[in-house]
Amino acid sequence: MQNNILEGIVVNQRKNSILKELFRKTIHICSAFVPLLLHYFYWPVMILLVLAAAGYTLCEFLRLHNYSIPLISKITEIAARKRDENKFVLGPVTLVLGILLAAFLLPLEYATVGIFALSFGDGCASLVGKIIGKITIPGARGKTVAGSLACFFAVFLAAFCYSGNCLISLIIGVSAMVIEVLPLADADNLIIPISIGFIYKLLCGLNF
Repeated sequence: MQNNILEGIVVNQRKNSILKELFRKTIHICSAFVPLLLHYFYWPVMILLVLAAAGYTLCEFLRLHNYSIPLISKITEIAARKRDENKFVLGPVTLVLGILLAAFLLPLEYATVGIFALSFGDGCASLVGKIIGKITIPGARGKTVAGSLACFFAVFLAAFCYSGNCLISLIIGVSAMVIEVLPLADADNLIIPISIGFIYKLLCGLNF
């Protein structure tokens, strides 16, 4: 009887963890629409992203001081991982900053591939790793082989659909997988779009 209760608790915790990850990564994947918006409304979108990051940061500081902000605080609470409990949830800020930096430092055609790598690669890696990941990668803070392979295929497909170049897409997919597997915590939101965008620009310049 006791074992059944414990198993039920474990199953419920796992389901809750997967639902949280699904909610978080749905937001993550939706960031793939940003390049399209930037194409038509570059500066208004850039300004809105800055305001969104600043507004979220203020809301998080208020939440940590027991001032609940309607909707935003609730979304943060629902999406927060166990490691983020009672802490400033940094992920949304680094997500927005990574997109901003990639779009500011790179021409939009290259930044787009970097943002896609962040949106689809990192998003799919986390979801697949949570749901079916069994084999963990040593030194990668719990990241799984299944998640890393999902990252590769997601980025490869996104890059190929955008560029039409199989070799470049293959290199981009491998590069994103290698970066994603590093134990960077939320810093991967900053590093992936910029580094993948620069790699894509370099490859295009080499006429691969």
